[in-house]
Amino acid sequence: MLRIHGSARSRALRTLWMVGELGLDYEHNDVLPRSPGTRTPEFLALNPNARVPVIEDDGFVLAESMAINLYLAKKHGKLYPLGARNEALAWQWSLWETDRLDRQIVTYANHSAVLPEANRDAALAKAAWDEMVPALDVLEIALTKSPWLAGDDFTVADLNVASALYRGLSLDLGRWPAVTAWLHKCWDRPAAKRARAMRE
Repeated sequence: MLRIHGSARSRALRTLWMVGELGLDYEHNDVLPRSPGTRTPEFLALNPNARVPVIEDDGFVLAESMAINLYLAKKHGKLYPLGARNEALAWQWSLWETDRLDRQIVTYANHSAVLPEANRDAALAKAAWDEMVPALDVLEIALTKSPWLAGDDFTVADLNVASALYRGLSLDLGRWPAVTAWLHKCWDRPAAKRARAMRE
């Protein structure tokens, strides 16, 4: 039995979306990031980094949400790109997102809208936005050339990047029409809606 450790209010959201796409049965340990549940000896034995998500899959333990999703898609033969080139594109976009947008969009959203106004830092929001703009420009170029990131269909590449851009659903991304259309198309999928409902 697959067991997922991590709240939908964390990067585990993308893994919960993935298992929904794959139609997998799973157990869910709804533990929040940086909560006491991530500091127990049992959890630290699974992930000494004390981070979520982590999965246990018939004795196999794996951390890091992008790797988890690539593994699950490949294992179950669904949403994993066909061919070495499209496989490499899925890796490329997943790794690119963690470097170029993951932290930046969280920081921007928090300091422009999510946190109470007294706790926001306008300088942090601006710095994050200044990093996001060129990254979203790159994603826009890619999505004007192809409707999906790794082949002719929706794959784990799209799921990984779109899930990390969850906060983009509530931001004005009108400057990037291809990104906006693609992001909503990804999140309009039934499994994405179910995962989002777990968070909201």
